Amino acid sequence: MNPNSQPSVRSTAFPRRDFLQYLGAGTLGLALTGIGSVRAAEPSAPAKAAPIPGHGRKQLRGLFPIGSTPFMEGDKLDVESLAAQVSFCNRGGVHGFVWPQIASGWTTLTEAERMAGTEAILAAGRGGATTLVVGVQSKTGDMKEVERYARHAAENGADAIVSLPPPGVSDEKVLLDYYQQVGKMTALPLFVQTQENMSVDLVVEIFKTVPTVRQVKDEAAAGGGPLQRIAEIRRRTNDEMKVFSGQGVRTMINEMELGFSGHCPVVALADVYAAAFDLWHAGRRQEAFDMFGRILAFNSLGTTGRDSVLIARGVFKPTVTSRNAPPAMGVEVAGEPAAGGGRGRRGGGGGAAPGGPRLDDKGIRDALNNYLKPYLRA
Repeated sequence: MNPNSQPSVRSTAFPRRDFLQYLGAGTLGLALTGIGSVRAAEPSAPAKAAPIPGHGRKQLRGLFPIGSTPFMEGDKLDVESLAAQVSFCNRGGVHGFVWPQIASGWTTLTEAERMAGTEAILAAGRGGATTLVVGVQSKTGDMKEVERYARHAAENGADAIVSLPPPGVSDEKVLLDYYQQVGKMTALPLFVQTQENMSVDLVVEIFKTVPTVRQVKDEAAAGGGPLQRIAEIRRRTNDEMKVFSGQGVRTMINEMELGFSGHCPVVALADVYAAAFDLWHAGRRQEAFDMFGRILAFNSLGTTGRDSVLIARGVFKPTVTSRNAPPAMGVEVAGEPAAGGGRGRRGGGGGAAPGGPRLDDKGIRDALNNYLKPYLRA
């Protein structure tokens, strides 16, 4: 996969009125009175944060990689390999794990597959220290479907849920109503995942009005992008809205300097990313810089298949495949860049260094052993 590519969300022809039918009454009446950014200058106080049920020693900060979705022969979801990523994260001291989101190819999955996958990862993580976050968005904006995912996650022991915005909706009053409704579905912490033109005003208003929202995975282009707008988000929420990065986490050192609370790469080298995070927050910043540099150097060695590094590290079986993700209804989504991984089926897609040599399985294992072995915690 090309590390210079960025996840993108492009609105298409999903009519706003088709989404509105899925939302209930209440604040939606206000949403229908106008279109535009939600103003955050009102004197309303932030909603009191809800307690995290059963959270224990788990944390909502650190490295939260987005899980890949493996398939076996016959295009059947490989729940064993999916769950193996959670075990890998627990062994490697990775702080969290998120599935299914953009880099998971969530739009390829049926509801039954999402339910089965959720049960597999939550069972695998039971008793571990890695925080498990389940994606609950719907491809069609169906609120009843969103609620099924959210309640299922809560009932099976998830630590938090996350949602992308409904597809094709840009009216920020409608988006606010959406997150207010999702926030009422369970008592779990809710991550907001921003896209496209979701404004800082909207993020702040969600923070003020949804007690379960204290984390945002910020990938919106509005306001210059995440690096340019984190200071405003932190200032306007009294530093209580914790900002996570995505988009391949290619600027992790800059992100930590600016005060990002978490980072969401993919799983393949998540333990090395987690080591860089731990070093930085222990005050050992030069060592953190060097650790992150090892990831960038590894990515410069050549191109790989999407799951090749996970296979080389023994997390996935050599026979796994993946699906090419179609767009959600009304939205076109490009996958996130992966450390040492590309897009498409096994052996397909671009790798980390465009135009570089193609690394076969032996080449990947040799690179891991020669350059990263002492730093691989999982």
